[in-house]
Amino acid sequence: MNREAKKNNKKNKLDSFDPITVEVLRNKLEGIANEMQHSLLRSAFSPIVKEGLDASASLFTLNGETLSQSISIPIHLGTLIPIVQEILKRYSVATMCDGDIFIMNDPYLGGTHLPDIAIIMPVFWNGQPLGFSATMVHHQDVGGMTPGSVPTNATEIFQEGIRIPPIKICVAGEFDQNVLELLKLNVRLPDIFLGDLNSQIASCTVGKRRLSELCEAYKAKFLLEVFELLLDRSESMTREALMKIPDGVYRYEDYLDNDGVVLDKKIKIAVKAIVEKGNISFNFGDTSDQVKGPFNCVPSGSLSAACFAIRVLTGSEIPTNGGCFRPISLELPEGSIVNPKEPAPVNARTSTIKRIAGCMVSAFREKLPHKVTADSASEMLILQFGGYRPDGQHFVVGELIASGSGAAIDSDGVDVIETDASNCMNLPIEALELEVPIRINSFGLRQNSGGCGRYRGGLGVFREYEILEGEIKFTHRGERHYCAARGYNGGLDGARSHSRVIRFDGTDEIIPSKLVTELKKGDRIIIETAGGGGYGAPQERSVDQILKDIRDKKINRQAAREIYEYELNEKMNESL
Repeated sequence: MNREAKKNNKKNKLDSFDPITVEVLRNKLEGIANEMQHSLLRSAFSPIVKEGLDASASLFTLNGETLSQSISIPIHLGTLIPIVQEILKRYSVATMCDGDIFIMNDPYLGGTHLPDIAIIMPVFWNGQPLGFSATMVHHQDVGGMTPGSVPTNATEIFQEGIRIPPIKICVAGEFDQNVLELLKLNVRLPDIFLGDLNSQIASCTVGKRRLSELCEAYKAKFLLEVFELLLDRSESMTREALMKIPDGVYRYEDYLDNDGVVLDKKIKIAVKAIVEKGNISFNFGDTSDQVKGPFNCVPSGSLSAACFAIRVLTGSEIPTNGGCFRPISLELPEGSIVNPKEPAPVNARTSTIKRIAGCMVSAFREKLPHKVTADSASEMLILQFGGYRPDGQHFVVGELIASGSGAAIDSDGVDVIETDASNCMNLPIEALELEVPIRINSFGLRQNSGGCGRYRGGLGVFREYEILEGEIKFTHRGERHYCAARGYNGGLDGARSHSRVIRFDGTDEIIPSKLVTELKKGDRIIIETAGGGGYGAPQERSVDQILKDIRDKKINRQAAREIYEYELNEKMNESL
């Protein structure tokens, strides 16, 4: 059957269903995924989940395609796809039973990095399999050479923590205590680890319960048909949207600062996007070879970036599910940074995925100017603090700090926001200070950090930490210290990141983007995240916008005079 015939067959099938019922079920499925997410966040133990929101939930069909997603983290949601598919390769649905629970985190089998652990639960109704309930959580610690399990100086995956292949952690409702004991012995915070793991199981149970409840109103066979119908519809809508993009080859490239080990060498990310007849392919033939440090990205990372990119390019009016991702294909050269050879380290892959996603979208800036902004800073700065409390208990706390987004064709960028496939939050000051012997001395928007232009790039943030007692192992994983977010159409680049450690004795140490070090009482860390690129020439910015930026302290008077070429008169000075 040719493509046109298949398309007509799907359309006829869709027309045979009551559209109101189909739409009610679609919204119900999305509601279930979001209820799973709320349950996950409310019952989690670690600050990185309950405050940083570094967790995600999703439902899957029996053949491993996304059925519905929570509003959470695109990297997680995309990576769950190959994880579920890997489980299905090893365990057929026919061998599964109600009460089974699977666990996995191995990047080289479909995972992302070791702290991101997936829990997958098959869903049955009276013995009839319906699909899978799935969650992924960034666990605060999974072992390895540094607290928090994201060492920027790792050179092998064995230094990053415990690897978990796709295994059953629970069989027919009976937990494997040996597996749980093995996991507890390999992490620094066993109680918090198990607490977060249980929150994942509880979340999956919510999805399982709600999906099963649908069978009380609709027959299982009917639901399975609707599931497939929803995916087919999203596929059709996605292909129609891609057909509106002229067939051709679109390119973009950007750079990472370094790999955390070789600090004076930038890493090239080059994407060639090929659009043809409703399909989209992303080729990475010109991208850097795999690197010594942990910024390598396994194929699941590029898939996540591609899933994010296609949703940006085709529009939010298309319901998100596995059908949206069917037009995607990837060409990932073996031995490259997007397809490294085992046992290359991969814990810092988020920075790489964000740059990949940014390049995938930016390749279409000329053709889709209303959908694609100037470069976002795309920096999710990760800070990890680990040490011991006076009572001998271990503590590990992670920070996730955002930067500015790029300016659009008709609006300023957004200040301090996650972009490009991540969607986390920084810890509230109170939450951080409750967990570790650290005081936040200052926190605010970083003035002048957004790229100037007719529309200004979003601002980054500054934050100062002071160590109050003890010795703390500190990890700093930054980006945009050397490679600024580029402006577009005359807009200026965003400010680069800047971080430093000021020791108690007054020594001032600049952080070269990545660092693992020891901190002691009285030491201070000062971080300034990057700003997004501007759009349009700065001289085209309106007077009202310039004055508002000065009042809001987003730029200073010197920037107004030197960059925007705007002189404040005496009357305006008085009003400011």
